[in-house]
Amino acid sequence: MNVAGRPIQAVIFDFDGVIVETEPLHHQSFCQIVEADGLACDWPEYVRTYIGFDDRDLFREAYRRAGQTLSEQRLQELVDAKAQAFIALTSAGVKHYEGVPEMIRRVAARFPVAICSGALRSDIDPLLTHLELSSIFPIRVTAEDVSASKPDPACYSLAVERVAAALSVELAPASCLAIEDTPTGIQAAVDAGLQAWAVTHTHPRDELVSADRIFDSLPEIGRALEDANEPT
Repeated sequence: MNVAGRPIQAVIFDFDGVIVETEPLHHQSFCQIVEADGLACDWPEYVRTYIGFDDRDLFREAYRRAGQTLSEQRLQELVDAKAQAFIALTSAGVKHYEGVPEMIRRVAARFPVAICSGALRSDIDPLLTHLELSSIFPIRVTAEDVSASKPDPACYSLAVERVAAALSVELAPASCLAIEDTPTGIQAAVDAGLQAWAVTHTHPRDELVSADRIFDSLPEIGRALEDANEPT
């Protein structure tokens, strides 16, 4: 099966909320840092407003809403503090979604794969090691690689470029599939010209309708990819 007539040549995964169930830990580490400045953010508000942002835009928006302006120095201090808090929370490992490591290994046996995430590399690398997936994802686009977070499409454009360079081929964005869990992530992928499939780990289906297809688990996506590119 081709997706809307477009064969898939590479699969690019978001990380938090797709591979690992870390969004609550990002929320917890964020709250630990901002409460010293009198800011608060409950989980529903975090999901509604901030999921999909990288840490820079997360703090910028939170403090903007509180009527406070951040200097670049203070912004970097907040980002660094949250990174340390997140590392402490995940030091013993994290929960991955059921069947995900096995699904990723099967997909990687058929397609080139990459990660495109708004998280910091220091957030991602230890968790990939813990899941024994580091060697499967040598191509990783993280928050440090782009100047703006999702929904800006630059991260996905860069991910496509890096996959193409690794394969030494020309690779059209439309031939790449993004796996996302948030509306902002889907928008970034679509605006970069990729196909986008969504998984309902974080948001309900009615908030993911801009994706080409919507699934309830990554193993379901894996089964759909087993049929990808087959003649209809």
